[in-house]
Amino acid sequence: MADDLTTPSMGMVVAAMEHEARDAGAFVTVSSTMAASERQAETVRVLRSLRPRALVLTSSRYLDDERLSRELAAYEREGGRIVIVGHTDMTYDSINIDNHGAGRSMGAFVAETGHRRAVILTGGPDMRNMAERTDGFVEGLRAGGVDERDLRIIRCPVSRQGGFDAARRLAAGGMAPGQAVLATNDSLAIGALSAFREAGVKVPDDISVTGIDDIPLACDVTPRLTTVALPLAQWGVQAIRFALEKSDAPRRLILEGRLIVRDSTRRRP
Repeated sequence: MADDLTTPSMGMVVAAMEHEARDAGAFVTVSSTMAASERQAETVRVLRSLRPRALVLTSSRYLDDERLSRELAAYEREGGRIVIVGHTDMTYDSINIDNHGAGRSMGAFVAETGHRRAVILTGGPDMRNMAERTDGFVEGLRAGGVDERDLRIIRCPVSRQGGFDAARRLAAGGMAPGQAVLATNDSLAIGALSAFREAGVKVPDDISVTGIDDIPLACDVTPRLTTVALPLAQWGVQAIRFALEKSDAPRRLILEGRLIVRDSTRRRP
């Protein structure tokens, strides 16, 4: 069960899940809930009637809906196994990405390379993973000497189009040379690259642009995108392993990202 199956990062996670399940002789059925709590609960209710061996729930938002909790508890009493991919206080196996650490490493890199003004493109505060990456950006930038007055946070739809529209408005308003634009995922960053190119803003000569995820397209765009590579395939593989293995106590696993420096950033004097 996932928020949105059309995002490149979730596609990588689900593909890894399917491959791992197939090797284990199991099948994966995927349902999209668009992060709506009532739809998440209803999906679990329907799936209970099908009696699957395990449920894997992924969400960019915090899973704390009361009805969802009741449906999951009922499913577990019926003998099912539950794995949460993301943030949760529920007493089930869970796997998460260190989103704050990913943002902090990128913020520190941008500051270390001489940037002293930055714009952060991110989603709404209800998107827990994006909020944590944003907080990490700010922490890394400030630790590297960037004044908080020189940081700007722009909230927009977390999509290529969202990044394109936000960057187009930035370009139209004028941008000082040497700034950096830090996007909370690669789709936002790739949209921003397209908008800047259309507006005649050169990346990385005029500004630097970064993302997080390291989706396959990050290597194919021009300039190639500096990003934090997240272990998305490992995320999916480990979720299936947790789902198919019995455990006497809830397991918690945190996966870390890795900074990848490419052509969309340059060192500033």
